[in-house]
Amino acid sequence: MRRLGIHSFVWTGGQTQEGLEMALEKSAEHGYRCIEFAYLKPELFNLDKLAKKSQELNIKIGVTMGLPIDSDVSSEDPSVVQKGKKTLANAISAVRDLGGDKLGGILYSAHTKYNEPPTRDGWNNSVESIAHAGELAQAAEIDLVLEVVNRFESNLLNTTAQGLKFISDTDNDNVLLHLDTFHMQMEEASPADSIRLAKEKIGYFHIGESNRGFLGDGTIDWSPIFDALVAIDYNKDIVFESFSTQIVDKSLSLVCAIWRDTWTDNDSLANHAKQFIELKWSEAIRRKASNMKA
Repeated sequence: MRRLGIHSFVWTGGQTQEGLEMALEKSAEHGYRCIEFAYLKPELFNLDKLAKKSQELNIKIGVTMGLPIDSDVSSEDPSVVQKGKKTLANAISAVRDLGGDKLGGILYSAHTKYNEPPTRDGWNNSVESIAHAGELAQAAEIDLVLEVVNRFESNLLNTTAQGLKFISDTDNDNVLLHLDTFHMQMEEASPADSIRLAKEKIGYFHIGESNRGFLGDGTIDWSPIFDALVAIDYNKDIVFESFSTQIVDKSLSLVCAIWRDTWTDNDSLANHAKQFIELKWSEAIRRKASNMKA
């Protein structure tokens, strides 16, 4: 693990400059070294000010997003695909201006529940769009990381194996996978085996509980997951993600089906998550060392 981070939605819905600056300060206060923002429209925020504040606090910024339906690069409509490619290009520019080092999320399709499976043409349109975005990101020294999500949030990449096939089709080494334990526990037969399968192709990793709340309060078996991350010598960022309608806006709550709040005190949530992840990581390292003893 390179840095331990936290999603800004633990602190703020992200609609204001002041809220994002507060999120940076709270993350630093709790000892996190990176933060994840949702996509920021440059015309609504002072990106330079956020970049400077993140440097002052020694917190690296990453950005994630999901494409809207009218910008779905997996569409068969050329005008929709073109709009999506422009959206991705604008997002890459915003990450660069923030001083960020990655753009992730559902970049390859719309963030929505589809009513039918993807088509071959849709897959190819998405691959071509992401390959192009990967080139733009590489020129800006930004990693492009594709989040593999559950079947209710996209129809294109629901498993690690699908994600690996997709990034292979892009033929761009700057395009990597963004895995998330919340989605993996729904779609993978074995999240730990999927981590071992992806290995160095994992560019970003989300830690989130099955109920989107406090780590350890859901159904995820954490030890095998951390054992797998240690086994592959995962050396990139791990970010804690959790949602509550107390913080996030209504539209995201609806898309992510946040029908009940599992927390209201974000300080205790953030403190617990950091301790939980660091403990599980250290335990996995200890187990690996113990297993290697003659």
